[in-house]
Amino acid sequence: MSTPYPFTAVVGQTDLRLALLLNAVSPAVGGVLVRGEKGTAKSTAVRALSALLPQVDVVPGCRFSCAPAAPDPACPDGPHGPGPGGARPARMVELPVGASEDRLVGALDIERALAEGVKAFEPGLLADAHRGILYVDEVNLLHDHLIDLLLDAAAMGASYVEREGVSVRHAARFLLVGTMNPEEGELRPQLLDRFGLTVEVAASREPAQRVEVVRRRLAYEDDPAGFATRWSGDEHEVRARVVAARALLPQVVLGDGALLQIAATCAAFEVDGMRADIVMARTATALAAWAGRTTVLKEDVRQAALLALPHRRRRNPFDAPGLDEDKLDEILDRFEDEEPGPEPDPEPEGPDDDGGPEGGGGAPVPPQGSGPQASDAPPEPGPEPESAPESAQSAPSDAPEAPQPSAREAGGPEQAAVRAAEPFRAKVLSVPGLGEGAAGRRSRARTAHGRTTGAQRPRGQLTKLHLAATVHAAAPHQKARGRSGPGLVIRKDDLRQATREGREGNLVLFVVDASGSMAARQRMSAVKGAVLSLLLDAYQRRDKVGLITFRGASAELALPPTSSVDAAAARLEQLPTGGRTPLAAGLLKAHEVLRIERLRDPSRRPLLVVVTDGRATSAGGVAGDPRELAGRSARLLQAGGVASVVVDCESGPVRLGLAGVLATDLGGPSVTLDGLRADSLAGLVKNVRTAVSSPASHASPAPHTHRRAA
Repeated sequence: MSTPYPFTAVVGQTDLRLALLLNAVSPAVGGVLVRGEKGTAKSTAVRALSALLPQVDVVPGCRFSCAPAAPDPACPDGPHGPGPGGARPARMVELPVGASEDRLVGALDIERALAEGVKAFEPGLLADAHRGILYVDEVNLLHDHLIDLLLDAAAMGASYVEREGVSVRHAARFLLVGTMNPEEGELRPQLLDRFGLTVEVAASREPAQRVEVVRRRLAYEDDPAGFATRWSGDEHEVRARVVAARALLPQVVLGDGALLQIAATCAAFEVDGMRADIVMARTATALAAWAGRTTVLKEDVRQAALLALPHRRRRNPFDAPGLDEDKLDEILDRFEDEEPGPEPDPEPEGPDDDGGPEGGGGAPVPPQGSGPQASDAPPEPGPEPESAPESAQSAPSDAPEAPQPSAREAGGPEQAAVRAAEPFRAKVLSVPGLGEGAAGRRSRARTAHGRTTGAQRPRGQLTKLHLAATVHAAAPHQKARGRSGPGLVIRKDDLRQATREGREGNLVLFVVDASGSMAARQRMSAVKGAVLSLLLDAYQRRDKVGLITFRGASAELALPPTSSVDAAAARLEQLPTGGRTPLAAGLLKAHEVLRIERLRDPSRRPLLVVVTDGRATSAGGVAGDPRELAGRSARLLQAGGVASVVVDCESGPVRLGLAGVLATDLGGPSVTLDGLRADSLAGLVKNVRTAVSSPASHASPAPHTHRRAA
């Protein structure tokens, strides 16, 4: 709809609205990352923020939004001489998840280059977002090459374009706002740290508030313009408060006592680097200005910590964001008496104060009737799940197989889940050949982004022009085509598509043996640590992951293929052990899951990781020898072209070597738990080979196109 939903009409979501408004007051805070489930007004609130920002003074005609008072000396449209400037509303530029690199940073204007023979730069989204908002919905699904470009621009405040004979540098300072659903995967730590603040949002469980959300949304959809008019007064009040806070911001004093509290808090919570200290200082200053004060109070520091630190404390993607608020209060109280600065300003909190805020949390929207006090609505109210004692993890709800046979038939009673050993950096396991799957960081693939390896005639619509090859194809025909002037005479047959090679993400399907033969506590702890290490590797390489476990008489799909590797880690942590070993059932379940996933996403190639000691003691309810059934199931996967690797968990002085036999049947290598370590002296595992050879397979997106290793 053309009329945006009013910011002040958003119900609840106090922390979200406050974080966005603090960035409107002080863009130097560094943006906001909004994490939460779907349907929680994340995108609605972000899109409504631009209407509250003051207008921007720009040089007329400048495509890069230079300020008349201080134009960029390196502006591609410059130099700009003195003269009157114009004003326009602040822009909110949306970066689509599937955007190309050229669309983000800009590129050579191909049309003018071919038609007029001149080099001209066509700006991208980074130029449009300068001095405004760059909004990325589903930022966790953004391709890695775009994330790298965003990191560079956010760090330097400028965008550099060096390609196709064009060398351009222009200013790119923007407010970065991203929204994401953690169930679909996490962000890379480098990009996560670039967001100044983070907010966790969830739908209200209060019926009255949910009713109000529905009522307002229906009223907006029935008459968007009329609905916006009814909220125009509240919008004007908040816009005026943002302008007043911006004007007051340079006068806010950040005393030595507040700085000491900030430094002590960051040190106590062991955040990496110094960016957290700087962001906290800027946020606390913005909170004071928002409340109409010129002095930063302890409450401002506390609120700043709750917004700026949770996402910086994560040591790996499986750590839940959040702060221990009791510990935070203890730190602030300990250093409060050491403040050498001036006494807090006793003045009221500002003309816009309507009784809600107490010390910088200020109610961002007066009509809501409840101000976001510094001590209210902590983003992470509950304790972390790993604080539960180990003995409590064997509750009946953890057992996924209710209709299991008796303990005698299953081969022993179920044992409580054990904790995973410390994860380590795993060696790279990659699918051989050249795929065409989604962009990632694991296996070689033809991708839309990456290094250019050649050119070809386009098959279908031209998506990426290879300029040199196109000119080379057209050059011999210019005289015959009657060329006159600087431009080339180009025909459709001359166009060449650039072929590029990069890395793809794969579907890594873990099949984990949870039977009684794996139930020794130290052994299962090591197995879980190895799988957790591989999950960390999958997270870094942008893979989808799935988890199958087998024990007793059957196999279970513990986690359907997903991009959320932390969900797989949670299922792994709760995995109990015990019973016989239905190896064939686990492999057949993997075959079925991969068959379905191939129909859903045929271009994503699978990598099967079987974690077992190779024993097979149960036929899984099917007549026949368990070991023979396991061999036949493995050969079925091999015939389907599934790249596999077996992680041999057998230990002790006497080894049967059954995992090696399984690896042979699967057509892949076998590696020990110790051999998975990247720093191990055991054999290097780089490529997983299957037993299928197909000479024309590289052009096909299907995953069953690799040769068996010699």
